[in-house]
Amino acid sequence: RNTELRELRTNAAALERLVEKLRAAIDEFDAGAVAGPAGRGGFAAARGKLPWPARGKVLASYGDARPGGLKWNGLLIETSPGANVRAPYHGRVVYADWLSGLGQLVILDHGGGFISLYANNDRIRTQVGQRVAPGDVLATSSAGGLRPELYFEIRRGSRPVDPRPWLRGG
Repeated sequence: RNTELRELRTNAAALERLVEKLRAAIDEFDAGAVAGPAGRGGFAAARGKLPWPARGKVLASYGDARPGGLKWNGLLIETSPGANVRAPYHGRVVYADWLSGLGQLVILDHGGGFISLYANNDRIRTQVGQRVAPGDVLATSSAGGLRPELYFEIRRGSRPVDPRPWLRGG
């Protein structure tokens, strides 16, 4: 159990370091140029209007306890094997690769200091630098393991925020 807790903490720290490196490297694009459904207000104005990135039952919510006193920073969604993981809003892919503890990971920059993360994927369908629109397929969910799951997180700056209030019917 101690080994599992150490691994969870190591993976969480690795994600934090990655997010900080990405923040330093991101040339934020003009959110007004990709206004989308929220108009010129950008991602912040899309609160409560975003479609879910994948269909499925929520297995863990933001703030729920994890082993060792850790908490979930996003949503863990049970998906169908091979289900499409879709972008809920306009953005640019700033990371699309494997990360220990999160598997195949896609991170989108939405401008205005907002990013979203999509982890535990089976196959990535985007590449770094690619611009995406709502509904574009980012990845496919895992087809193996005990159950296919998508981990979805939204951050403002370096801080995770509860994704549910951002989603329609959240």
